Amino acid sequence: MLCSCRFQTMATMLAVNVLGCTGTTEERAALLHKIIQIAAELKTTMGNMFGFAAVMRALELPQVSRLEQTWTALRQRHTEGAILYEKTLRPFLKSLNDGRESCPLCTTTFPHVLPLLTLLEKSSTVGEGSEPWETAEAGVEVVMFHLTAARTIAQLGGIYHSNAEGRLQGFQEQAEVREMFLTDFQMRLLWGSRGAEENQVLRYSKFDQVLTALSNRLEPPITRR
Repeated sequence: MLCSCRFQTMATMLAVNVLGCTGTTEERAALLHKIIQIAAELKTTMGNMFGFAAVMRALELPQVSRLEQTWTALRQRHTEGAILYEKTLRPFLKSLNDGRESCPLCTTTFPHVLPLLTLLEKSSTVGEGSEPWETAEAGVEVVMFHLTAARTIAQLGGIYHSNAEGRLQGFQEQAEVREMFLTDFQMRLLWGSRGAEENQVLRYSKFDQVLTALSNRLEPPITRR
């Protein structure tokens, strides 16, 4: 539960950064571009598929993806970022989730464990909508792929650990900054001390309403007559 909670919290924190940007559309587009670059770095340079998937989840949340003016500005002002997101990052993540692609062992520091978490918890708190294995085209085949991948991940944990040590070589941790990245701190920041202890489903449901309100404030829904 802690791992999926961290995933959801990371995605929500990023979404709040985008939806809380009340400046110009171009400023929000520039922020989207930076987040896309972070996703690309996590995928390619760091090999951190957990962080990569969390960043992508933030970008794919309906409250963020519906910002048509912002995404249009991204395509106009940061064309390379928009192409990277649409043509490379999104298809890659979909292939991972569908069980059609695996992470390269030699460069991965944190493998793609989200499908396994979803299988184990089978909760809407991890993802929205139906999962690949719940469609007639995929079914049991995708489930078996992720279960097999989970066993492989467990067996190769030492390699992932070594890869991570290599990426972090020379990294100097700053105690005052470290707290900002702790799951407990982010939960208290988003929901408050009492709210962080509420039921997980209820907690996410309430904040979903907050995100929707922020999104509609930036770009009001078009009313049809």
